[in-house]
Amino acid sequence: MCRAGGEQVALCFHKAFPDAPIYTQCYQPHLTFPEFKECDIRTTWLQNIAKTDNVMKKLFFPLGIWAMQSHDLTDYDVVLMSGTHCAKYVKLSPKSLIISYSFTPFRLAWDPTSYAQYAESGLLKQKMFDIVLGTLREIDLKAAQRPDFFIGMTEETAGRLRDTYRVKEPIEIINPPVTVNNFYVSEQPKSYFLVVSRLEYYKKVDLVIDAFNELGYPLIIVGKGLQAEEIKARAKSNITFLSGLSASELADLYANCRAFIFPQHEDYGITPLEANASGRPVIAYGAGGVLATQIPVENDPSVATALYFKEQTVSDLVDAVHQFEQVESYFDPYFIRRHAEKFDERIFIEKIRNFVKNKYSLFKRQSTYS
Repeated sequence: MCRAGGEQVALCFHKAFPDAPIYTQCYQPHLTFPEFKECDIRTTWLQNIAKTDNVMKKLFFPLGIWAMQSHDLTDYDVVLMSGTHCAKYVKLSPKSLIISYSFTPFRLAWDPTSYAQYAESGLLKQKMFDIVLGTLREIDLKAAQRPDFFIGMTEETAGRLRDTYRVKEPIEIINPPVTVNNFYVSEQPKSYFLVVSRLEYYKKVDLVIDAFNELGYPLIIVGKGLQAEEIKARAKSNITFLSGLSASELADLYANCRAFIFPQHEDYGITPLEANASGRPVIAYGAGGVLATQIPVENDPSVATALYFKEQTVSDLVDAVHQFEQVESYFDPYFIRRHAEKFDERIFIEKIRNFVKNKYSLFKRQSTYS
């Protein structure tokens, strides 16, 4: 577990169904949200081996699948899953209702080019990867037939689930939550721009660094990851890196930035909404989840939450920052905050609770008459 969108979803599942235990591979309390300490969390034998996030990632395949298979959930009437991959491998009863809140098809199997280990490897190594990934796709596709219902984050990700996993049932769209009350609006933002991201290949943090090396504007990057050292090495002195912040420290950074920079094509993206909850506009690559969560500048920035750039290039991002400077004073922090409230966790919790209860009522009626 870490402090990311998937963990926020799991925490909201707990708030929707507080008596239900949480089954996961590993749980390290200091690496994730403190609220999990109050939950009934049940881990696998991998817990005894993977003591850090980096070790967990290295052992993820194939140990992740084997570890999750050790969880026996056959006594439950309803199983609510979240994630992209391993939750599908727990032991289940054919008499249980299985609901999967799936972020996207398992990225390593179906979109390996988003991983540096694949994209930056030579032809021979890629061919070896492809052999393994072919088997992994077969395993993942078979496991994806187990849920009775899927819930998607956005129409885009729901389309991927339908196409990849051959889902025949309608897929409900429930946007992931942002905890609006964790953030506040500052009356006097400062001069820095902000990125909050894992320092990984597909997050495009290197693109932001190159752009701000050219701009020379102050930039704060919050996060850590497997590529942290090489990403940090390319940054000039106007760029500051932080990690391990408390929730209040992170809220302060959001509230006082000029704008939040979001350069990646993300399946959803909680961090732009966290910036919005702080009343701050977003400069984003105009693709993926932001299309479902942000209002782009068109004619009137006072009723917008974001400014998009079209290509993931240094020049496009630099141009977008300059465009932002022309309209910066017109953004309305309180309009932006009200927009974020539409995605608040209380709305997510209510929708999840209602979806599960409605499907279970239908499931019981069908079981009675079958």
